[in-house]
Amino acid sequence: MKKIEGSPKNLRQLLQNTKYSIHYYQREYMWRRKHIEELIDDLTSEFLDYYKPGDTRPAVADYGTYFMGSIILAGRENAIIDGQQRLSSLTLLLMYLNNRLKAAGQSYNIIETMIFSESFGTKSFNINVDDRQECMEAIFNNVDFDVTGAGESVCNLYGRYQDIQEVFPEDISDDLLLHFCDWLAEKVFFIEIVATTEQDAHKIFVTMNDRGLSLTSTEMLKGYLLSEIKSDSVREKMNNLWKDKILLLKRDDDKGDEVFIKVWLRAHYAETIRENRAKAKNKDFDIISGSFHKWVRDEREKLGLNSSDDYELFIKKFAKFADVYELIRKAEAVFSEETKYVYYNARVNFTLQPQLLLAPICYEDPWPVITEKINLTARFIDLLIISRVINYRSVNYSTIKNFVFNVTKDIRMTDIPALKSKLQQQYINLAFAPETALYNWGLNSFTKKYIKHFLARVTGYIEEQTGVASNYCNYMNTQTKNPFEIEHIIADHYEWFTSEYSDQDDFRRWRNSVGALLLLHKSINASLNDAGYEYKLKKYCSNEGNIYTESLGDSAYQNHPQFKKFIADHNLGFRAYAKFGKTEITERTAVLVELTKLIWNDEMFR
Repeated sequence: MKKIEGSPKNLRQLLQNTKYSIHYYQREYMWRRKHIEELIDDLTSEFLDYYKPGDTRPAVADYGTYFMGSIILAGRENAIIDGQQRLSSLTLLLMYLNNRLKAAGQSYNIIETMIFSESFGTKSFNINVDDRQECMEAIFNNVDFDVTGAGESVCNLYGRYQDIQEVFPEDISDDLLLHFCDWLAEKVFFIEIVATTEQDAHKIFVTMNDRGLSLTSTEMLKGYLLSEIKSDSVREKMNNLWKDKILLLKRDDDKGDEVFIKVWLRAHYAETIRENRAKAKNKDFDIISGSFHKWVRDEREKLGLNSSDDYELFIKKFAKFADVYELIRKAEAVFSEETKYVYYNARVNFTLQPQLLLAPICYEDPWPVITEKINLTARFIDLLIISRVINYRSVNYSTIKNFVFNVTKDIRMTDIPALKSKLQQQYINLAFAPETALYNWGLNSFTKKYIKHFLARVTGYIEEQTGVASNYCNYMNTQTKNPFEIEHIIADHYEWFTSEYSDQDDFRRWRNSVGALLLLHKSINASLNDAGYEYKLKKYCSNEGNIYTESLGDSAYQNHPQFKKFIADHNLGFRAYAKFGKTEITERTAVLVELTKLIWNDEMFR
């Protein structure tokens, strides 16, 4: 190797007016929502540990630092050999902060220079990849971007930016944004390792990852557990069992084994969690997210690891719950009527779901009991999500992890009657009241995903009840050329409706009300943008619509006897409308209230 240089650099020093390249043979940007959740949770928690109410921005200079690991660069092109995922994700975070600052009428002088730089009058992003340019420009300008036909990196970048919008904690209000930007830019550090040639950089990467005792937490946990088993034959048998399950867990995700072990330990063994206050210490839940092998060793008595037999049983439990976890992962990915609530919850990215679903399951449970427990718990999650989001309350990781942890402990390893009783009490505690919340629920950047899910569930339910297969999966599928989108029944032309709405804000609020929204294919939605209600109604009642859109017109009540029976059986206020304004929106919302009570209730727990 030629010269190698390593130096600590904060995020500002790394990114400001500095160009990086990612070669075509490097892997795609692969981060998933769970990685973004952990990054945002770690960074914001660390910042809030140092912040004290009343601190001025200069006080941030005395805050502690956060270490993000090393990055490896090569050659004059500054090719990123190791660190693409973190630098790309931090760039998305900077874009989010920049957009938040603009919306709040604030500015941070250096943030844009950390995102892009200018040369000879031309701006380009500091992490410069041609096929990501349009997507990054859309994110930077805070406008929607159509990922149809886009590559994996582009889809993931756009998806992770949306995740940041959802998971960034409310604790960091507009008043704290500049403080957080200061800390992020100046106090988040990397070790930058620069090699003269790309070949040397790859050698460094291989050396750092393949040599020495760079064992993972999973490997160290296995080594510890096996070392405590006295019998050679039992130890070999358990080693083979462990290896088989690790292969299963890592089949679709290199880190799948670590993710599962964290979820399992939190679901069944963690007793404590960090308090939501500055300087609070990490407890079981938080420690498990890092060196879980050390936590198991330190807490062996709490885990009942006292004899050789106990360690053997622990590995058998690991194997059993790995199989359960794989069942959950499959249920999240592929719709099945038997486990439909698991699938529904995954569509809105409720990443804490596996932890809750594993919690009530016992090692001795047969598979039919396991499936029933999973369904009961998934149904509660379904109710939890809707009860919160219709009241504009977040269900993101950092906001809800403490609540979910307390529910986890409440339902841990219970039989089915006890589980039903506990979940019904948890449901009662939610104080779910759609009859008040839905009248105030409307479309915005936070609710968009949840309103689409809500409308898909409502429309799918009506389809099921009228003898048609639910189209929910298609309504939520974004990977098609012509996905479904939220359609405003009222066109975005305030000047057409000045006699009914007092001002633009009044018009916008009513137009975005959940009772004034539908789901339509993207191509139809686009073609109806500037159309009046009479023209739209023809499309709603054609084969281009669905039963919920069709219910606005006469044809639904003339051509669908099962729909009429469904309305009569549940005394629903569906009717056709020749025009559509405030009165009609209020009536449609009242229908949605009754449908919500039919779709989201506690019958499973009784």
